[in-house]
Amino acid sequence: MVTSGPLDQHYMISSTNGAVDDEPDTVTTSKYYDYYDYDPAVICVYGDHGARILPTLYSLYFVVGFLANMLVVWVVCMAAKLRSMTDICLLNLALADLLLLSSFPFLAHYIRDQWIFGDVMCTAVFSVYYIGFYSVIFFTVLMSINQYIAIVHDVLARTYGILASVVIWIIAVSASFPEVMHFKTNNFNQQIVCGLFNPTGDQNLYFSLNIFSIFKMNLIGLVIPLFIIGFFYSLILKRPLTARSSRKQNMCYVIIVLVVFFCCYAPYHIAAFVKVLEMKEIISNSCDLSKAINLSLQITEALTNSHTCINPILFVFVQEKYRKHLVSLLYKTPCGRLHFMNDNPTQATESVYLQNTERPGTVV
Repeated sequence: MVTSGPLDQHYMISSTNGAVDDEPDTVTTSKYYDYYDYDPAVICVYGDHGARILPTLYSLYFVVGFLANMLVVWVVCMAAKLRSMTDICLLNLALADLLLLSSFPFLAHYIRDQWIFGDVMCTAVFSVYYIGFYSVIFFTVLMSINQYIAIVHDVLARTYGILASVVIWIIAVSASFPEVMHFKTNNFNQQIVCGLFNPTGDQNLYFSLNIFSIFKMNLIGLVIPLFIIGFFYSLILKRPLTARSSRKQNMCYVIIVLVVFFCCYAPYHIAAFVKVLEMKEIISNSCDLSKAINLSLQITEALTNSHTCINPILFVFVQEKYRKHLVSLLYKTPCGRLHFMNDNPTQATESVYLQNTERPGTVV
């Protein structure tokens, strides 16, 4: 059975007896397969659609997301100086994105080939993925709460941001259990796979664990966050504003945040829920349907992970304050100074003149 969780496309395998090494070589040469009714004699072989495009996509996410989120860390730490709760929340959201992004190079290689990084890295990489997956969602929720507090109650205390961030990290780590405890490597059909394996040999218990994991992910990864984000942004919109343009801008921003969050996360959670219906045999359990569901999980999970590249734009660079900080920092770099001197030769000359005259012992 190919399990569903936030990692379905990485071909996780559960064995009916916990010993996948004994599977006959004639079963399949593909990583993509599923057991029907948990009968190892009935195999559905999948294509390698994900291996064609997902490695490139995840590599692109890593490069773009890493640069964008490092830029956020640079701006928030060097220019904003972490003075407010908003600064603290943005820093932690960027760190959560970077944590999730750090697993992408390993996953990109694994999607294309077998697992080559060893048993310890198997547990470590997927633990990082799970914690990053949930922490990004939870810090997105925290941003909506923070914006409500900042706008409606005019409270920007740095201490609240630190305390809230610590709580979010603890919740994110807790949410990743018990799945992260059961990742390990094993041999299947002369290939090393890294996945969520049956730890007890009790197939009914393991089946229940998979169902629980998906429902947990749907609940704390979509339903509750979407409700909280919608609730606090609705309170912001209800607040009377003197400037009509400000109200219109706030409404547009709220709609954009909600639409982006829903479009990024809802498709994957819906696909995972359909996977549960298939596992429970509530819907027809056919090979063609199973192929379609697993392909949709791969595509929608890739869409979900695009949020790591969108967050810096959505929460930082659309805000005038942080754009000004970014421009200020860029002008302090060697390239920025050179560009300024080329565009403003008179001001640049005066600036150099003033710097020289201010030095002790300089004769003009």
